[in-house]
Amino acid sequence: MKRNSGLRTWIEIRKSDLRNNYLTFRRFLKSKTKLMAVAKSNAYGHGLIDYTHHMEYLGVDWFGVDSIVEARALRENGIKKPILVLGYTLPEKNTEAFSNNISLTISSFEALQELSKLFPAAPKIHLKIDTGMHRQGFFIKELPRALEFIEQKMDLKMVEGVYTHFASAKDPKQPQDTLKQIEQFEKAIKILASKNVRVIKHAAATSGTINFPQSHYDMVRIGIGLYGLWPSRETFQSFHNKISLKPTLSWKTIISEIKNLPKGSKIGYDFTETLTRDSKIAVCPIGYWHGFPRALSSKGFVVIKNKICKVLGRVSMDMITVDVTEVKEIKIGDIVTILGDQGQAPTAEILAELCGTTNYEIITRLNPLIKRLYLPKA
Repeated sequence: MKRNSGLRTWIEIRKSDLRNNYLTFRRFLKSKTKLMAVAKSNAYGHGLIDYTHHMEYLGVDWFGVDSIVEARALRENGIKKPILVLGYTLPEKNTEAFSNNISLTISSFEALQELSKLFPAAPKIHLKIDTGMHRQGFFIKELPRALEFIEQKMDLKMVEGVYTHFASAKDPKQPQDTLKQIEQFEKAIKILASKNVRVIKHAAATSGTINFPQSHYDMVRIGIGLYGLWPSRETFQSFHNKISLKPTLSWKTIISEIKNLPKGSKIGYDFTETLTRDSKIAVCPIGYWHGFPRALSSKGFVVIKNKICKVLGRVSMDMITVDVTEVKEIKIGDIVTILGDQGQAPTAEILAELCGTTNYEIITRLNPLIKRLYLPKA
């Protein structure tokens, strides 16, 4: 394992694993079902531009992002595939969406009213339906009025898609709530059909795609699964023997300083940890600003030369201290694995459990300024 010259910390993405995950989901779908790669939040920490270029090369049909800012960045960097903004778009950005052929999520009458001011220079839209999650979306009873408004003030042809989002599709053994949402979404589809509005219908994200094949419709939106991570422990337990997902991301740093300290020495801010033996400690130049949670203070770990090294004391903004007493022939510049799935390295799931959060949060909070290196294989 070689150090990357000039970098104190970096993130490695394995293209071979991205390809494996993409093909895994393709095999899961019918040939006519489109696949949207969800690349919001800096491609779940994997690097927005490099990730979307590689996924476009592999053959995804659509990209989903959170904001017009992300969507514009894709267009400016040569992405040609259709893009849907899943989050809220400020009214003053609607013209930008139109000029860059970016589709917008519309989930309220206020947003429709703003679009009508621009018509016919208004972007294509996907109507979001609130089928029970009570976040974004029109209620079913509001959909006829929304379609009537579009028909009178604009044109129903601008409605490119209709979709919803499941609140609790992560447990295949507890399907009731998701089945109710599917039932509600079917009502929305019938209302659109009564108006002869032909649209792309989509509902399933990673969990729904795996656990509820009846919800695939015309397109699925795969986020965390394409990065090789499971959306929940329940889904993993039910399907890991049938579906091969490979985590694509490893995060690494180096040792920047080494000290020998006697038993009883106190470590870090507020002296929250006291050494119980004579120890060798190492400083690594990453901290919570980089995405290593402060919640891992005194309980997280890293891997150096295949040895588990405990985090000592507080996680600082830009540094952590780890116990390297058991690591032989250690020196400044040695590589430290912070996150990965090889050997004894902590996975996103392990770090999430230690922090009391989810693997989603662990990877999406990785600092976007850290260099991402897309590698052919491990």
